[in-house]
Amino acid sequence: MKKRILVIEHNQDILELISLVLDEAGYEVISSKNDQDILEQAISLQPDAILLDILKVTDEGTELCRQFKDVKETCHIPVIVLSTHPQIHKVKDVCADEIVEKPFDIDSLLETLEDQLNLSN
Repeated sequence: MKKRILVIEHNQDILELISLVLDEAGYEVISSKNDQDILEQAISLQPDAILLDILKVTDEGTELCRQFKDVKETCHIPVIVLSTHPQIHKVKDVCADEIVEKPFDIDSLLETLEDQLNLSN
């Protein structure tokens, strides 16, 4: 059975690229450009991992990431944060299981995803 990956990315071009790469790597991809109702989607879909675009390392910017980790139905799901923010590594202390800095190398993104999926099994 294919591993299901939820991708939340604000940039449509990057979202399409990630979706294509993950699909070609054999994953089932659920993608979204916005955060609206995404926690409810994650609870109902139970993805194997979440790739989450964060624009700012602030309480507001990390709210969704923290929600994923605070809710019992999603706290076990690895959250990999994608961002261009220079302080993005601080998010790992707050809620993320791993960080991938943009611009990212496709092979590195896939390797990070595989590592997190293996850790969660």
